[in-house]
This record gives sequence, C-alpha cells and structure tokens, in this order.
Amino acid sequence: MSNHDILMDRMAKRIADKRVLGLIRHYLQAGILTHDEHTEREEGTPQGGPLSPLLANVMLDEVDRELERRGHRFVRYADDCNVYVRSHKAGERVLQALRGCYAKLALKVNEAKTAVAEVWGRKFLAYCFWARKGEAKRAVAGAAMQRLHQRLRELTRRTSGRSLEQIAQGLRAYVPGWKAYFRLAQTATATRRLDAWLRHRLRAVQLKQWRSGPTIFRELRKGS
Repeated sequence: MSNHDILMDRMAKRIADKRVLGLIRHYLQAGILTHDEHTEREEGTPQGGPLSPLLANVMLDEVDRELERRGHRFVRYADDCNVYVRSHKAGERVLQALRGCYAKLALKVNEAKTAVAEVWGRKFLAYCFWARKGEAKRAVAGAAMQRLHQRLRELTRRTSGRSLEQIAQGLRAYVPGWKAYFRLAQTATATRRLDAWLRHRLRAVQLKQWRSGPTIFRELRKGS
C-alpha cells in the first residue's frame, strides 16, 4: 500500500463527502511539471502546496500520539519534527522507534537531515536555541541569517541604478515580513548589529548617488 493510499484511508475516517476525498486524491496525483515535462507523482504531497501541511498533520497524527504515549517532549510542523530527550542513548532509541512508526505509514525518515545531537545549534523552522545563564533562548538560525544578509545586499546594491526611495520600497516589501516571522528571536544584540550594518549600506548608497564633494557637503548641511 502506498503512502497515498494510507493517507486517503486516514482522510476517509475524517471526511464523509466522497467528492472532497476525490479532489484530495487528484491533488495528490496531480504530478510535477519541470521544464515543460510532466512527471507522475506516486508518493508524497506537492511541495509548497496549500493543503500539504494539513495532509501531513493527518498522516503523522499517529506518530504524535505515539510520542505522547511515551511521554516525550517534541515539536512538529508538517514533516519537520524535533524530539527532546535527556541523553544521546535515549535519542537513538527514539529515532529507531520513529523509523518504525514512519515505516508503518510507508514513509522514510530523511537520514540526511536527521541526527541525534545537542539541542544547541540544531535548527527548527529557521530558529535555533542558545544558552544564557543556564536558560535556553531562541535565535535566528545561522543559515537563515546568511540568507537575510544576501537578500539585503541584493536590495541595497550601490550599482543597481535605483534611487534611494526605490531601494527603501524594496526593503519595506521584504523586511517587515522577515521581522514578523522571527519576532520570537531573543537576540537583541544581533538585531542592533544588523540594523547598524543596513544603515551603513544605505548611507553608502546615498553618498554614491550624491557623487560629487560639493553635493555631499550641501546635502549634509541640510541635515545639520
């Protein structure tokens, strides 16, 4: 039995309307279009599809119940899951149990992204933990921070040919959404450094657009 069949069996226990079930089945089997080539989908859900997180919750509900039955502390969003235990040995036991739970659902643990490791530095939904005075704090994961810096560099390039107002519009379209997503991060110092770095880049853009020494002098006098 494929994981599509198993998922539809779970959905049928929750939804009585066969028309809705038929639409979900079509959604699962819609296939993938890559470079004008259509590939049939035989397992999994569409990446980024609006229904995919919901379907993942239905599929993995049994895994959640098993972790709860064992008394584990865990957090899961769609197929991304972290389980917190007290020792490396306990982590190995839990991972082996999860492999068995997933196998019953015709699913496999992504071994490349899975590890039994210290909680510090491990990321979840682009967040990670850090310790301060024995207390766990939340931070933006390193890879997510690197992506932010790269995007901000692209938006504030001095050679883009855009005015400062156009650059500001691009930042207003991007930064508030990023800030809202990472509003739970407890890294005020890193945020202040990022703010200072961005302001420095914007000043560099402004100076380049003023171009000449007299213009720079005149414009700076305006702000004094």
